[in-house]
Amino acid sequence: MISKGNRRWKAAAVAVAGALALTACSSSREGTTAGGDTKVPAAKVTITPGQGAEKARPDKGVVVTAAGGTLDAVNVQTAGKPVPGDFNAQRTQWRSRWTLKPSTEYTVNATAKNSIGTASQAASKFKTLKPKETVAASLDWILEGNKGDTYGVGMPIILDFDRAVRNKELVEKALEVKAEKPVEGAWRWMGDQRIIYRTKDYWPAHQKVTLNARLAGVRAAKDVYGTKNLTRTFEIGASRIAKLNMKKHKMVVTIDGKKARTVPISGGNASTLEYTTTSGVHLTMEKNNPTRMISPGRKKGDPGYYDEMINWAVRISNSGEYLHQTSGQEYCLGNQNCSHGCVRQPAKDAIWFYKNVQPGDIVDIKGTKRGLEYDNGWSFWQMPFDKWKKGSAPA
Repeated sequence: MISKGNRRWKAAAVAVAGALALTACSSSREGTTAGGDTKVPAAKVTITPGQGAEKARPDKGVVVTAAGGTLDAVNVQTAGKPVPGDFNAQRTQWRSRWTLKPSTEYTVNATAKNSIGTASQAASKFKTLKPKETVAASLDWILEGNKGDTYGVGMPIILDFDRAVRNKELVEKALEVKAEKPVEGAWRWMGDQRIIYRTKDYWPAHQKVTLNARLAGVRAAKDVYGTKNLTRTFEIGASRIAKLNMKKHKMVVTIDGKKARTVPISGGNASTLEYTTTSGVHLTMEKNNPTRMISPGRKKGDPGYYDEMINWAVRISNSGEYLHQTSGQEYCLGNQNCSHGCVRQPAKDAIWFYKNVQPGDIVDIKGTKRGLEYDNGWSFWQMPFDKWKKGSAPA
């Protein structure tokens, strides 16, 4: 699967430009037809940015064109490394595939041939501008802080920017997601500084996924450019799906489609909204042993107040819901909902769940009157995919 990328053409290597930039240095000579009586003008090669440009816009890339012939070869380099780009179908134009790095020197060499094969050459050396302001991106802490771990089949890719992005469509085009087992997916903006990628259906298990955020040279806002690319590869592990029925007080966990465990549980007692477990598709977000849990909106002495250290706790939402070991009231497990909104388990089951869980595993809860909001933690699966896609920037 490949997300939207900054690909306007198709083919092979190079960088940016401005429409009114200087033309490049070139050399050419006209030829004659086989009869020797008709002169054929040499192809004219134009490179933008032109020779000696000092403040070329990196988001414009490199454009090489041939008039009166076709491009034979284009070579663009920076610091000895080739810059990828693509020819059009007629081979009369070549464009760099991605934006250029700011404050960087580039060299371009191109050749073209006219209709009888006479060659023309052109070259350009230029430097891209130094941005007035810059923007940088980072992955949500879970991918940064758990490098080397495997992730669940529901795992989103969450990209945060250190300042507001105004040109969302340009930034989104620079983001590419590749998976060994491709499936459809889409980005959605959550405000001006966060964009999230999720697949239409759960990731196929046991595969590697790579994010290429080619942000260097992308114009995120007026006078604001990215200066660094970001690449991360992570692994989707086993498909671990927990289905919880709060009316039957039971959880069934499957791993790669096979039932692994059936657990008696107890959910929120529903005496108030916050003490009601949310129904919907949750994702496991983090875990701690123990975790301190304090009643929301209550102080010591108030009815319903609590302040406890709870063992083997796995977070599944931002509203304080966890799967954890019961801290008493074992008689509730498998029989009734007695908690303050979390899901309680017997000690042996809570320990097993905690030790085997991956970030991004599915926890699908049914049977309560409180629905899970799509932006409550990583509950993005609550939004239908057709609606999710509408949060992408216009193409």
